[in-house]
Amino acid sequence: MKQYSLLFVPDEGRTVSWRLSSRVLASMAFFAVAMTGFGSFGIYAVTQKLEQQQVLQQTEQAFHLARGQEEKQMADLRTRLAAEVKKNGVFARNIGQIEARLSRLDSLGQRLVEVASLNKNEFDFGVKPAFGGPRQVVDDARARSALDIGKNLQSMDVQMSRLDTQLAAIDYLLQGKQEEVAARPHAWPTEGGWLSSPYGLRSDPFTGEPEMHRGVDIANRFGAPVLAAGRGIVVFAGKTPDFGNMIMIDHGFGYKTRYGHMSALLVKVGDMVQANQEIGRVGSSGRSTGPHLHFEVYRYGMHLDPASFLPPRHG
Repeated sequence: MKQYSLLFVPDEGRTVSWRLSSRVLASMAFFAVAMTGFGSFGIYAVTQKLEQQQVLQQTEQAFHLARGQEEKQMADLRTRLAAEVKKNGVFARNIGQIEARLSRLDSLGQRLVEVASLNKNEFDFGVKPAFGGPRQVVDDARARSALDIGKNLQSMDVQMSRLDTQLAAIDYLLQGKQEEVAARPHAWPTEGGWLSSPYGLRSDPFTGEPEMHRGVDIANRFGAPVLAAGRGIVVFAGKTPDFGNMIMIDHGFGYKTRYGHMSALLVKVGDMVQANQEIGRVGSSGRSTGPHLHFEVYRYGMHLDPASFLPPRHG
């Protein structure tokens, strides 16, 4: 086996030598090459890992950005959907209120026809208005929904126009059957009580701000009878936000009276009432500070001072 000598000759001092066989030198060479290979592979692996981490970070940033945009779009869609739902809810409530008013008007019209002994074939409130026209096909669901709402509103508008025309004709016929003197409100609207707040400008009892009081307040005990100020037809009997339980009576010749804040209603829409007939009970419903009757008088839609229609009280 061949032997090789390695000499280390310093500038000063002893010369050092090692004798190595060819096998040892080959092993050392292989080790050096292996170490170089492993080092290169390690450097390559580290470089690849760094590149992968960079790509991963970029991908994560892009993912978070896309997710943020998607969440924003979803929030916008939810907001728009909530607005549409709210809008449809408002439309539905308005349609319901109009349908309720139409039902009351139908009942009132039928009652007027009966009371006035008019021709029921001429004034038939039970017949639906006639419609016609070509059929249109709508594919979009939202368009169908909007079209349905539009059709309902149009149908009710036509029906209300029909009712207005018939009620105007009936009112004209009724006016020919009674004198204007009888239609004018003339009775005290409660059993007992006293005038606690007159018609005109006053301070709002809740805010203290100046306000126009378009009626008179008659203080009375809770549950005292409320009386019709004249004969006529009940055109409204129900609950309102401001006046609570309220009744409105149409006396003909443009006269109407309104009674508010009652604790009980004893008549319904379409009832014919006479002067001094009990129609309800004094209360404090609605926007009220205590038991009293709010009483208003209109003529052709204009507010009048009810004091000029109240007879003098004695005692």
